[in-house]
Amino acid sequence: MIGIIFDMDGVVYRGNQRIEGAKEAIEYLKEKGIPFVFLTNNSTRTPKMYREKLLSMGIDVPEERIVTSGLAARLYIKEHMEPGKVFVIGGKGLHEEMENLGWGTVSLEECREGKWKEIRHVVVGLDPELTYEKLKYGTLAIRNGASFIGTNPDTTYPAEEGLYPGAGAIIASLKASTDREPLIIGKPNEPACEVVKTKLGNVDEIWMVGDRLDTDIAFAKRFGMKALMVLTGVSTLNDVEKSEVKPDLVLPSIKGLLDYLKAVVE
Repeated sequence: MIGIIFDMDGVVYRGNQRIEGAKEAIEYLKEKGIPFVFLTNNSTRTPKMYREKLLSMGIDVPEERIVTSGLAARLYIKEHMEPGKVFVIGGKGLHEEMENLGWGTVSLEECREGKWKEIRHVVVGLDPELTYEKLKYGTLAIRNGASFIGTNPDTTYPAEEGLYPGAGAIIASLKASTDREPLIIGKPNEPACEVVKTKLGNVDEIWMVGDRLDTDIAFAKRFGMKALMVLTGVSTLNDVEKSEVKPDLVLPSIKGLLDYLKAVVE
């Protein structure tokens, strides 16, 4: 039995535009009973919010089939870290996940009142409303002994206009100001792998379908998965030629995956 992990940005859609073939590929997997999981390094939305985004594009996927780096961060922190207040630099989805952790969060307003000294964990993801002040209090808390957790290392992410700055760019700023290395949760790291393997269940072979060599393909190679790269996102054929990390198969888009799947399954 094959189990398939899909990245989302640059594989299933770009921004709010569905990529041709995405709906058909997912419908085929559902029809054939092939287990699949969506795994995104983007923490700005919760799985519920991603389900709604996919539905708006005509793709119907249960919430439990969607894993974000924010969800993976919450599960990892709860299992491996000492309880303590959290300061979040990130989007709405990451704020919700950290509130669901139940340890309490410290707001920007509370930081201004000096409560940044109570912060025990600084969790950093993609933040479309990033300010210098957020970086300042993140820096102060980490230098005061708080743990430094990054949702994912992606320095960019693909959108309609091109590549936008990603969580990795924000994390790099805090690394520079704190001289501390963060714990990174998302692809290509183990915490994300633990979550998706649990979701896929008992499968013989895992395929990772992604658009980035440094996260998706590196993740697949690191954990013994078949690495399928599509050319609708970040990495290009030119990047593949230069990279030490090589996909097992390069497809123009997710549309090509459907033909490949049919050839293997049928």
